Amino acid sequence: MGGIKLELQYIRSITLTEQGEGYPFTIPAIKAMQKLNLHKNVTFFIGENGTGKSTLLEAIAVNYGFNPEGGSRNFNFGTYESHSILHEKILLAKGPVLAKDGYFLRAESYYNVASEIERLDNIPCDLPAIKGAYGGCLHNFSHGESFFALLQNRLFGNGLYLLDEPEAALSPMRQIEMLSIIDSLVKRNSQFIIATHSPILLSYPHSTIYAFSEDGITKTPYVDTEHYRTTKYFLNNHEEALMELNI
Repeated sequence: MGGIKLELQYIRSITLTEQGEGYPFTIPAIKAMQKLNLHKNVTFFIGENGTGKSTLLEAIAVNYGFNPEGGSRNFNFGTYESHSILHEKILLAKGPVLAKDGYFLRAESYYNVASEIERLDNIPCDLPAIKGAYGGCLHNFSHGESFFALLQNRLFGNGLYLLDEPEAALSPMRQIEMLSIIDSLVKRNSQFIIATHSPILLSYPHSTIYAFSEDGITKTPYVDTEHYRTTKYFLNNHEEALMELNI
């Protein structure tokens, strides 16, 4: 008889277990949050700036054991402690199998991660240079190239990957290529949670989209997202849109 095949979903749901005072519980979406069920492949967090999507993603990362400024679970450095206490107030329902790989990518602090890699590689030891797993020294790449080098080289599969606005440094063509990378990693038993503004990334079909707003957190189909509707309207009516803006 064959054994039972376990479904590889590293985080199944997130539950807010306790309210708190002050930030981030002054954010309506966080205050109203109860339980979010995650897609086994990709879950997107979307919303305007300040609606709490990156705050929740950061809390998930810290609760799971990642460094608040990003990197793998082996990174332990800090340049400025700015993360909230939300990680202490959430419960992650984890699957029966632990992720073999993992990464927390933060666009705003990726430079700090690159600097930490360079610092560690300058410490004499018998281990291979860390930068080899990233395709080279990240400081020698442009911002966009360094992001894409990480996506191409560092994410190995069988992993949990938390990405905060990964499109920040990527051209539209690179974002389309990123869809292919995400899909190849999903097919290698990986799970993604991504906070994004990109209508390109949001098109990934095997996913759940949660929209953060003043009204809370709402599961939203791709074509009903403001990102899709606004981008489609502008591209199809850019002359009228510019006239409305008196441009």
